[in-house]
Amino acid sequence: MLRKLFSFNGGVKPDPNKGASTREPIARLPLPPQLIIPLHQHIGGTPRPLVKVGDRVLHGQRIGAADGNVSSAVHAPTSGTVVAIEPRLMPHASGLSSMAVVIEPDGQDQRIEREPFDWHAATPGEVRDYLRDAGVVGLGGAVFPSHLKLSPGKAGGTDTLVLNGAECEPFITCDDMLMRSEAEDILRGALVMQKMLAAKQVLVGVEDNKPEAAAALKAAAAALGHASLDVVVVPTRYPAGGAKQLIRVLTGIEVPHGSRSTDFGVQCFNVATALAVWNALEHGEPLTRRIVTVAGNVDRPRNFDVAIGTPIGFVFEHAGLKQDTDKLIMGGPMMGIPLPGVEAPVVKATNCLLASSPALFPPPEPELPCIRCGECARACPADLQPFELYWHSRARNFGRAQEYHLFDCIECGCCAYVCPSHIPLVDYYRYAKSEIWARERDKDAADSARERFEFRNWRAEREKEEKAAKLAARSAAKPAAKPAATDKSPAEGEAAATPAEDPKKALIEAAMARAKAQKEAVAAKNTDTLTPAQQAQVEAAEARRKLAADIVATGSGETTSETATADKPTE
Repeated sequence: MLRKLFSFNGGVKPDPNKGASTREPIARLPLPPQLIIPLHQHIGGTPRPLVKVGDRVLHGQRIGAADGNVSSAVHAPTSGTVVAIEPRLMPHASGLSSMAVVIEPDGQDQRIEREPFDWHAATPGEVRDYLRDAGVVGLGGAVFPSHLKLSPGKAGGTDTLVLNGAECEPFITCDDMLMRSEAEDILRGALVMQKMLAAKQVLVGVEDNKPEAAAALKAAAAALGHASLDVVVVPTRYPAGGAKQLIRVLTGIEVPHGSRSTDFGVQCFNVATALAVWNALEHGEPLTRRIVTVAGNVDRPRNFDVAIGTPIGFVFEHAGLKQDTDKLIMGGPMMGIPLPGVEAPVVKATNCLLASSPALFPPPEPELPCIRCGECARACPADLQPFELYWHSRARNFGRAQEYHLFDCIECGCCAYVCPSHIPLVDYYRYAKSEIWARERDKDAADSARERFEFRNWRAEREKEEKAAKLAARSAAKPAAKPAATDKSPAEGEAAATPAEDPKKALIEAAMARAKAQKEAVAAKNTDTLTPAQQAQVEAAEARRKLAADIVATGSGETTSETATADKPTE
């Protein structure tokens, strides 16, 4: 049926360069001498290794278990022996390493015994768990665990399921060739996803520069005979393959800043992801292989069916890498990332391997000052102001960059493509994002340290109070202290016998009384050989001390004549 199409702002039309890699059908690449399977190949937690060095594994066996809900399992692409579990170079611009399981294939390709799973009778939650354990993730580039996106949400249903077959970036043709060869299974997978999402309709978007793929999908849709399934051909314009841009073209819904498409009843998946869902549920096949476009400066540009973990150098050997290649890119020329080395492996996010040469991609022109022409803003499909983001990112004013919605940038490269000053704008945006993420991590670490310190102080204070309370309770349980000295007046004895109202005060007074008794019991050791004059002085001091004690005891300043006489010095 004829469907009304909409448009999105911005975008560019670079040379597609897709013809060379679509001349031949998909070829299955043989296994390399070693497979390097990274444990972390998707957004979310890193899977836990389930094997150890020396173990023999089978094709399809889980070698990494999902770590939490936002994670996905990893499987062995063939049978063989685990020779190492260690950090290996990853296909990332940073050149960093990540933990990987290294398998040496035995050439037998012996499969693990598949356990039957009746997904027709299973609940949606059980199906999602099965897809998580099958390692199914988004194959359009984001590699988000697919089982999380296959939830109908709080509303209990989705209005539209969008299947993304636009594949707008130059040189990349893996989805094009997949739609030509596996159209019916792709749509079967889409119908399974429609059931899980309780979606009312399924829209498959294909750019008009892929007539063979569009024809194959329309024929498969007619054979399946589902009225809710519609294949829509959309105009070719980069980046029409972006999720928000394709949703805008097909439905007219414009997802605003801070929102997701699911808030408007729309969910989007790649066509390769739909095929992976179908293979996992219907055939029990976990995600261990994917289609990879090899193009650019190679002798035989082609699409290969590659086992996950195959070294990138091994793939280029079969495509015939030319001698004048100066750079290798994973992805397309607009959004791809430079590879740190050919020893890095193919991962689930690898949709294209592009070889660059000075003739194919001339060196970039020198960067010139921004002339504020506004061309980047007119080309931005996310309706941002790239020149503002550039100024604030370059000045390290990251707060202002966030105010201009830095994280809404999809890094499509349209702004840099049209910039007359040849400024690598996307590089500045990536730098600003990485700095903001690093500061957020530092802030979270500092907050955690402060919380631990405050909790430690609170715990020490609590233990101190508990100890004092226990000590007071023990003191209160003991009998009241009796008067220790016999020369005290009855009033003093009564006062000592009266228990103190405060347990702590009673404890202190008892300790002072014991100290006083000990002091009085100790006899002076320097009074054995006194002269008569010294002895008289000692007696006079004792008389004064006794007089002071009598005054305190009687509360009167009057004294007897005997006491007064005793106080006089000896003549």
